Amino acid sequence: MFSPLWSLINTASAATEWRTYGLDYNETRHAQLTQINNATVADLKLAWSYDVPDAVSLNSTPLMIGDTLYFSADRAIVHAIDARTGKWRWTYDPKSWRHSPRGIAISFNTNRGIAYDDGKIYVGTPDGRLVALDAETGAVEWATRAFPIGEHKAINGAPRAGGGKVFIGNSGAEYGTRGFVEAYDGDTGERLWRFYTVPGDPAEGFENKAMSMAAETWSGRWWKHFGGGTVWNALTYDPDLEVLYVGVGNGDPWDRDIRSEGEGDNLFLASIVALDANTGGYVWHYQLNPGEQWDYKATMDMVLAEITIDDAPRKVLMQAPTNGFFYVLDRITGELLSAEKYAKATWAERIDLETGRPVEVPGVRVKPGEKKLIYPSTYGAHNWQPMSYNTDLGLVYIPTIHQGAYHSKPPSYQTRDNFFTIGIITELAKIDPLDGTGGLLAWDPEAQQPRWRIDNLPIWNGGTLSTAGGLVFHGRGDGTFAAHDAKSGEVLWSFNAQRGITAAPITYELDGTQYVTVLVGWGGLASFGLEPFREHGWRYKGKGIRALTFSIGGDATLPPAPPALPLKPIDVRGLEIEIDKSLAEEGYGLYHASSCATCHGSDAHSVGAAAPDLRESATLLSYPAFRSILVEGTLLEKNMPLFDDLTEREVKAVFEYLLQQTLEAQRELEVG
Repeated sequence: MFSPLWSLINTASAATEWRTYGLDYNETRHAQLTQINNATVADLKLAWSYDVPDAVSLNSTPLMIGDTLYFSADRAIVHAIDARTGKWRWTYDPKSWRHSPRGIAISFNTNRGIAYDDGKIYVGTPDGRLVALDAETGAVEWATRAFPIGEHKAINGAPRAGGGKVFIGNSGAEYGTRGFVEAYDGDTGERLWRFYTVPGDPAEGFENKAMSMAAETWSGRWWKHFGGGTVWNALTYDPDLEVLYVGVGNGDPWDRDIRSEGEGDNLFLASIVALDANTGGYVWHYQLNPGEQWDYKATMDMVLAEITIDDAPRKVLMQAPTNGFFYVLDRITGELLSAEKYAKATWAERIDLETGRPVEVPGVRVKPGEKKLIYPSTYGAHNWQPMSYNTDLGLVYIPTIHQGAYHSKPPSYQTRDNFFTIGIITELAKIDPLDGTGGLLAWDPEAQQPRWRIDNLPIWNGGTLSTAGGLVFHGRGDGTFAAHDAKSGEVLWSFNAQRGITAAPITYELDGTQYVTVLVGWGGLASFGLEPFREHGWRYKGKGIRALTFSIGGDATLPPAPPALPLKPIDVRGLEIEIDKSLAEEGYGLYHASSCATCHGSDAHSVGAAAPDLRESATLLSYPAFRSILVEGTLLEKNMPLFDDLTEREVKAVFEYLLQQTLEAQRELEVG
């Protein structure tokens, strides 16, 4: 156990620095700095900016230790810059393409953060390494492989560090994997323990009693489907209890009928699991969605707090997961204390506090031949972008999403290594006037009700920061960076960041000056290029991917925003081609299942995406050039994965599909 003295030291350092992902080990993201407040925020100005070379997107939460600002960009490239001026100090590039040419396709070209402890910066890489860097120089102190090359996983979440240990999970549930979380020795990189989140093949025996218990909630030969349950984001370390709280993801495939013969709760999918931080031993769990079916997951950040429940103080864990309910748990026992809807959620009537189980709406689990409208969609009512908790006002500030989706089942289901397979078809709805929008919600976790909300924001926005100065900072997908009154939600200040924001801001103090920093560069789920994400027109590697830092009376300026670049599809009409519709249809399926769409965008629309718009690519003028990139690795150094597992026919099918999409784009421009 850690002593109360440790907590005092941690609080003191957190008062001026930002040393961990969530500011403090409680992950509150609530700073006690007050120089920037309701009265002074009108004088907030840009202090400096730092353009990030060759960046695709910036989704991470920066850290500020001493006088250095650290952050990770896409591809897990780590930058260290002067926190006073924004001047470059060092950069580390893990060059994942060298280690796993095919596996990097699973990473979504994103990274959500880094960890710091005892003079070292820790980062997880897309190819599956955990790397420790000297915080002063950026030199590699050690690197260890969290999983072998060839496993269908990637690391794009932020590690957590504390007590001499580093904790990390991974992503990739939809590619056929078995989730786990691990702890490593912070000094040596030695693996200390691993906890699997779903059971493996019973014939091989179970790793511990928890896996034996979990196996009783699965049916059929689930291990052939791998199960899912990846820990790709949410980790909260409690040094006082020496407990690690783990937020577990969705099932693989999503359809429980395939995954587990339609039976069982399927532990520990969509669960919060408490583990002994020293041994990885099971302590308790709470499952949000028994028999998870809708890509709902418990991978949103978890906040630790002490609040009043039934007139008594309770040490709690709070989470606003994707399913639309806000959960408050006793963090010592795992007891469910409250759960109410914070957003539109039609999949369940309520959560039964006696059993802890949701009361699902009858018939909500779709059967073959059916199509059901369900809120929220697989985007969730709140995705991974961090919420903050104002300990002074007792309010949680949540970036929300309003979107429903129709769920149905494909006529058949097939699995294939390295391919995206889920077993459920979802189509976005446009029924509710708010469909396709986002919002900002101030939620009272004691009263379990909203205090204020702002609707009709872009659908995909950044995380939040609250301060003792009575402010909530929030970046938006349209490039607005705003400061709100923490009590009322009123916008007190805003700044045009010139590009969409997904990251959460931080604040720190140096030489008596308080600064606010936000990373600008839309990413994450936006890389799919789905229709609600296209409205802003952010292009791949466009201008404005940078770190912005503000202070009272800052005197820096940004250059004028460049004009939005229109789509310019390559002219393939001169090839005198006739599209093979059957082959193009096959290419459509391959393009979306083989990870192409996760970077280049759904339907080949890459606005907001993590890779170029292929309809503008000159490689479509030459099949040999296209093939050399896809299966021979011509652009590996540019982080273009090597798809050497595709057959010649499959490569031609993808090529044909992209030609078809390019011709359609040309026709649309001519008509429009």
